[in-house]
Amino acid sequence: MTRRLLAPAALGAVSVLALAGCAGGTTAGDADATSTPAADALTVVASTNVYGQIVSEIGGDHVDVTSIVSSSAQDPHSYEPSAQDQLTISEADLIIENGGGYDSFIDALIESSGSSAPVITAAEYSHDFPGAESHDEAHADETASPAPTESEEDHAHEGEDHAHEEGDGHDHIEGFNEHVWYDPHTMEDLAEGIAAELSELAPEHAADFEANATAFVGEIGGLEDSLAEIEAADAGAGVFVTEPVPVYLIEAAGLENVTPSEFSESVEEGQDVPPATLLEAMQLIDSGDVRVVIVNPQTGGAETTQVVGEADGKGVPVIEFAETLPEGQTYISWMQENIAALAGALGE
Repeated sequence: MTRRLLAPAALGAVSVLALAGCAGGTTAGDADATSTPAADALTVVASTNVYGQIVSEIGGDHVDVTSIVSSSAQDPHSYEPSAQDQLTISEADLIIENGGGYDSFIDALIESSGSSAPVITAAEYSHDFPGAESHDEAHADETASPAPTESEEDHAHEGEDHAHEEGDGHDHIEGFNEHVWYDPHTMEDLAEGIAAELSELAPEHAADFEANATAFVGEIGGLEDSLAEIEAADAGAGVFVTEPVPVYLIEAAGLENVTPSEFSESVEEGQDVPPATLLEAMQLIDSGDVRVVIVNPQTGGAETTQVVGEADGKGVPVIEFAETLPEGQTYISWMQENIAALAGALGE
C-alpha cells in the first residue's frame, strides 16, 4: 500500500465533524459527539466531511477536525471558499484533501494562507492515479522507503498540472475518476496513510492511531464482504450512473457501468448532454439492459430528470449516491447503507 502522504502545497481543507466515538470540532451532522479533543490535539482540516469523519475515526481524541464542505447542499466541485476557510487552513497541523482536481479550491487556500502543513491526498492512494504504483508494490516499499521529499511530492502532483484545460471550473485529471472515497481498497490504504502521518506528528499516540486504523480497515473488510455477495448474485448486471461518483463501488460489486461516457462526463461538468448521447441513454434504459439507475442528489439537470423519468416508466429502480456524508452517519454506516440500497434495487 503506497504511502504517498504529503502532497505539494496545493491541497486540502475541512469543516468540523465529530461522529460516534470520534473527536472533532463542531459540524452539522454529528452522530454522537461524545468525545472532546484533548488539550494537545492536532488540528486537522479536511476538504469534505467524508475525510473529516475518517480522520476523526483514526485520530480519536488526539485530533480536532474541521471539514470545509459538510453539507449536502454544497457541491465540492464548485465550492467557493471564504476568508474563514483561509484562516482555518492557516492554523492546520495537517490537511487532507481528495485531490485529482475534485477539491481544487484547496490549492488557492493553501497558497493564500501560506500554510506549510503536510497534506494527505486521497486520490494518490488509488491504483488509477497517474503514475501510481500498485498497492502491493507500495506496501512492500512502505517500511523501507523514507517519506517523500518536497521535490518528490511536487513530482507526484505533476499529473494535476495536466488537468482539464477547458476552464469549466472542474479541473479533473483527464481519464481519472476522482471520486475515490467510493473505492474500498483506496480507503484502506488511505486509513493506513493517515495513521502513519498522525504518528509522525504525534509519535506518543502512534499506538492509538495504528489500532484505530486497523479497526477501520477491518470494517471496510465488512463492506467488501457485502460487495462480494452482490457480485455472487448479480455479476455483470448493467448499471446506469448519471455521473461517475459511484463507479468504483459498482465495479467492486462486479457490476457493469453501461453509461455512455459522454453522458456522465457532461453532467459532471455541468454541461448539456449532446442530443445523440441522450437518445442513446434513453434507448439503453428502454432495452432492459439497465438494472439500476444511480443519481447524485447534489447535482443534476434536465437530462438527469429525463433519465429518471424514463427509468420510472420502465420500472427500473433509481437510487441516490451522494458526494458528502449525510447527517448522523459515519463513513462505514454510509457505505453500508449505499451497498444495501444497491443490493435491494438489484433484487427488485
